[in-house]
Order: sequence, then structure tokens, then C-alpha cells
Amino acid sequence: MPVKPATLHSCLLTGDQALALEAALKERHWQPHVVPHARFAFHSPKTNVVFYQSGKLVVQGKGTAEFVEFLLEPEILRRATVGYESILNPELLLPRIGVDESGKGDFFGPLSIAGVYVNQNVLKSWENLGVKDSKNISSDRRIAELAAKIRETPGCVVNVVPIGNQAYNRLYESMGSVNRILAWGHARVIENLMEMRYKMDPPPVKAISDQFASSKSVVEKALMKGGRQIELVQRHKAESDMAVAAASILARDEFVRGISRIEAQFGMKFPKGASSAVDAAAREFVRQFGAGQLGMVSKLHFRTAFRAQDLPEPPKKTWSSGRKSQEPK
Repeated sequence: MPVKPATLHSCLLTGDQALALEAALKERHWQPHVVPHARFAFHSPKTNVVFYQSGKLVVQGKGTAEFVEFLLEPEILRRATVGYESILNPELLLPRIGVDESGKGDFFGPLSIAGVYVNQNVLKSWENLGVKDSKNISSDRRIAELAAKIRETPGCVVNVVPIGNQAYNRLYESMGSVNRILAWGHARVIENLMEMRYKMDPPPVKAISDQFASSKSVVEKALMKGGRQIELVQRHKAESDMAVAAASILARDEFVRGISRIEAQFGMKFPKGASSAVDAAAREFVRQFGAGQLGMVSKLHFRTAFRAQDLPEPPKKTWSSGRKSQEPK
């Protein structure tokens, strides 16, 4: 019989954390109310949140687990501690696969997609490792250190699918959508890991990934034989799950390695992301190596590619990513 998630959680907050939480609750239009000896108190239909003058935060109600997992930890505490999760929500220790990608918003460099299998022993061994969403880790060196430790963790099984720029541009030309490339990549990683089930003890019961498309069916339709044997869970801010956070670190590590390879190949620096510095580097690359080589180091559907070649930019278009409209930079 499954254990129900706890409906009570408490912890201490610093002054800055308390201010950040109060602002986050106001932004989400939670209803304030008065509680004796409290600095502030808010409630939603499923959850009551009270921060006392003593510095203690108390969360109560059916939405406690969701509040802690999706708001308190990732946005306020900025950490994920497995220690309390086994009490708060035992399902978070189930054997599972986490999938994430890196490089989607970077003009230069590959798109890298990674998957990580975890079980209870793996998660407990990471309690003090600092595994978290790679976007919250600013140092490439720290990313590399964590990636190495994740790979070396006994019982952990990983797979990385790097999509180099030339392959990426061919896929985009045939698929016509970043989301379709992502769906294929996520499905490929899950399939690769399912082919290594013999290394997993116990076998995974589900695979978790961020919901990057407006419809969950985009990834579901791309799943292959092995991937269709387990439950696929897609949700916003999936990186709050330790398995997905670990996958994000491996994906980012592979992306950084990919950038380093093309920098060594062409003897120039390629800034990450999409910015004026990226525009300048793209123009310099075209000047040195010609427009015909640009597809070897970049994603050609970005508007940056058109500007670098002094070509008319295509009309702006938007599409739903499941979170907000996006367009090539």
C-alpha cells in the first residue's frame, strides 16, 4: 500500500529567504491572512504557509509536498535534499530515469541530451554532493567535477546523445522544429538506457523530463519499443527532480566539451548563449572561414546566422514550448 505524502513541513529561513518567499507568494496571488506571532502568512486552496517571527516556516495541507518540491527548494532554499524527501514523499525515491538537454538556446555548439537512471542508494549517496539543475551552476569546472562523480556513482547508469551542429542542422531541415528534435533525442536516450536495464537494480518504473512542448504527446509519439514499457512523466521545472538535475549536469558537461572541440578545430572562441557577443563572433567566423562553414559550428535556423551573412532575416514566428513562446535568436 503506497505511503501518502506528509501534509506538514517546517524549516528555518534566513531573512533574505523569507523576503524571497513572501515575494514569490504575492507574485502567485496567494491570499494573505493574519496569524499570531507570524511575520507573514498565506494560503491557497490546498496549502497554508506561515513564517513566524522566530524564523521558523511551517507548511501545512494537501499541497505541502508540491509546495516544497516546486517552490520552496528550487526557488528559495536553492537546494534539493533527499534526506527529507523519503518522509515527505516516498515516491521520490523510486527507481527512475531523468532526462534533460543543454545547448538548445545556444547559437554555437551542439545540442546535448542526457539520461540518468537512479535508485534509492544512488539518491542517498548524492545527499551532500550538490546535484542540482545545471543552470544554477555557473562554473564549467564544477559541472565537469559533478559529471564525473555522477558517472562514478555505484548503481547509476547514464547515457548521453550529443547532436553535433552538422547533424542538428540536417535534423532541423527535415523536422522543421526544435521540439521535434528534442522529442527524438529524449526518446533516443530513454531507449538507450532501457537497453541497459540489466545494469539497473531495480528496473526503472518511470522516466521524467521537462515538458518543453505544448502537448505531451510530442515525446510520447517519439518513444521507441523500450521507452513505451515505462511511464513517461513530463512536467514543468522537472529539474527539481534529482534524476533530471543529474541529467542536466551531464548534458551541460557534454555541451561544454562540444564547444571546446570546435574552438580547438577553428582556433577561435565561441561565446555561449545568444547575445551581441555571439553576433560579433558569428560575423568574425564568416569573415575568416566563409559562410559555407557556419553550419559546422552553429545552429543555422537562429536569426544570428542570417545577420552574420548579411542576409535578410526571416519573418518572426513564435511557437509554443509549453512554457512560453520562443523564436530563434
